[in-house]
Amino acid sequence: MKAIVCTRLGLPEAIEYKEVTKPVPEDDQVLVEVHASSVTFSNMILVNRNMLLLRLMVGSKLMSKSRIPGTDMAGRVTEVGKDVKQFRPGDEVYGDLFGANKGAYAEYVCAPENVLALKPANITFEEAAVVPESAIVALQGLRGRVAKGQKVLVIGASGGIGTFAVQIAKYYGAEVTGVCGPRNLDLVRSLGADYVIDYSKEDFTRSSQKVDLIFAARKSRSIYDIRRALKPGGIYVSAGGPSVKRLFQEFIIGPRVFKKQGKKIAVINISIKQEDLDFIRKLIEASKIKPVIDRSYPLSETAEAFRYYAKGHARGKVAITIGK
Repeated sequence: MKAIVCTRLGLPEAIEYKEVTKPVPEDDQVLVEVHASSVTFSNMILVNRNMLLLRLMVGSKLMSKSRIPGTDMAGRVTEVGKDVKQFRPGDEVYGDLFGANKGAYAEYVCAPENVLALKPANITFEEAAVVPESAIVALQGLRGRVAKGQKVLVIGASGGIGTFAVQIAKYYGAEVTGVCGPRNLDLVRSLGADYVIDYSKEDFTRSSQKVDLIFAARKSRSIYDIRRALKPGGIYVSAGGPSVKRLFQEFIIGPRVFKKQGKKIAVINISIKQEDLDFIRKLIEASKIKPVIDRSYPLSETAEAFRYYAKGHARGKVAITIGK
């Protein structure tokens, strides 16, 4: 089978499109014919030369034994191990392999059944493949923190995580303001945002209008600026990354700074759960949320997909198409 193999960390040029041995499922695994995957932040850490410190910290957790990267995926089950209970050959599935064996950038991948769920029936494999990581980050960052009628502001509202955050906050009944660049204003409005701020023209941290929750899907302002934009008792939720400096601010300095004003800060520690994949599937099938794809690349052009994503201007997600 064809796959992407990461031969050396730090450079897009170090990933190779080559023939490798097709995997065989263990007793508790399913074999999936992969139809599509996507570029995620966790994949970028492996091949971005500017993320050296993050790679040194967590790189070993991001690389599979096969050296085939890729976490988000959607495809069709072709074989199941004898202990698998939930799926059978022919089932259309999607999932996030971050906590499993990775390997989604290939024509076939083996995965434990608990990291997969049935694919939303009303979208394509390509659309389903861009959902898992980004939608779950948004869901786990907002669930239990947003109440109906509250004011939520999403930084990076036009990106992969941000597009889901806007829609999920609306699902929970919030009044949503999206912050994005000028070319993405209409996109964010189309996702349900009540208000949209062009960050090139307006500084939301200087507004007299304070919000209950700020969700940072992309690189954010300083924690002192963020604190100023929150109501008393408000909370700042960060998706984390992309720099060690930012993580230091949010994990070490932020809690102390916010506590002084009775405000809170939370950095999402994502946990891939099958029940969350099922919940997201139901939201998509009910047309409550939808994925946004900027561009698609064939598996053989994965390096180019990484280069485009690394520029930081993607509207929604970047998909990778595989096989049929």
